[in-house]
Amino acid sequence: MKKISLTIISVACLFLFSNYASAFSVSVGLPMSYTVTGKTGGDTTLETESTNGYLIGIQLPFALGIGMDSYKSVVKNATPKVATDVYNIFYQLPIPILNIVLGLGTGNQKIECSGCDSVYKKGSLTQWYTSIGMPIIPFFDIHLSYRSITSKNVEQKNDDGSTTKLDLSGNVTGVGIAFNF
Repeated sequence: MKKISLTIISVACLFLFSNYASAFSVSVGLPMSYTVTGKTGGDTTLETESTNGYLIGIQLPFALGIGMDSYKSVVKNATPKVATDVYNIFYQLPIPILNIVLGLGTGNQKIECSGCDSVYKKGSLTQWYTSIGMPIIPFFDIHLSYRSITSKNVEQKNDDGSTTKLDLSGNVTGVGIAFNF
């Protein structure tokens, strides 16, 4: 029994503390694209041109972290923007060569444009995401991220007074850098 306990503790220490991934770190990223996969009315899919904002994460010394995503995506051939704000919790896997992060988030989305506050109401969203980073030197890492968003309840007020729920679910890709302390 003593031998099994010692083996379990040794393996746990090897995986949990074998690299600097369990150190305190700050990650800053940029969303590169937002692809809407949900239908916004009938068979219509919303298309976006560009995405601007930030993806921030702070990892605590025990491989858990918190983060925030905030970005706006310009709708193609129109003036509205899809504004997204998400709060995340994530875990960095204890792998020595790559920094792999798995996370979950919740937040809200809304359609923004001048004069359309009375037409669109904010809706909630959930997301899962992953990030794969490659250490450049022991204190820096460059990473790519993929986020899958589920957002099916942004409301649009119709001319007749009824409301339609828009499906703004989609995928966001990003790139960033992490500073490990």
